[in-house]
Amino acid sequence: MSEDLDDDRIDFHTRKWVRPEDLNANGTLFGGSLLKWIDEESAIYAIIQLGNPRVVTKFVSEIDFQASARQGDIIEMGIVATRFGRTSLTMRAVVRNMLSQRVILSIERIVYVNLGEDGLPAPHGYTTITHRRDRMPLEAEPRGDAPA
Repeated sequence: MSEDLDDDRIDFHTRKWVRPEDLNANGTLFGGSLLKWIDEESAIYAIIQLGNPRVVTKFVSEIDFQASARQGDIIEMGIVATRFGRTSLTMRAVVRNMLSQRVILSIERIVYVNLGEDGLPAPHGYTTITHRRDRMPLEAEPRGDAPA
């Protein structure tokens, strides 16, 4: 996907400031840092949409790096949900440099799977996007090593 996402089509977006620790040896944004940010932000979006803190990345399609960013640039990551499966949520991501307005990266498909308490894929029951926080889990679930 080479075109930018229109603001009215972006379901979720966040911004990052490119700092010195985010740079590669060429002085531009390190792709690994950017992919980490996308995975984290899309996971948060999946948690909100599926109402479950137990989601995992299942699939990431081809990653198309088109430009870069330098220290001090502000980038914007946009995520659009494109499909609800029975146990999954598929989305598309575009990252652009807010200063130059150039698309830095696009990913056509990122798939997250909703997990049950047993760690296996579980139906989530949703078919539409929410723009409110009504599905957001309200409290953290106890972890195996934490006191209940």
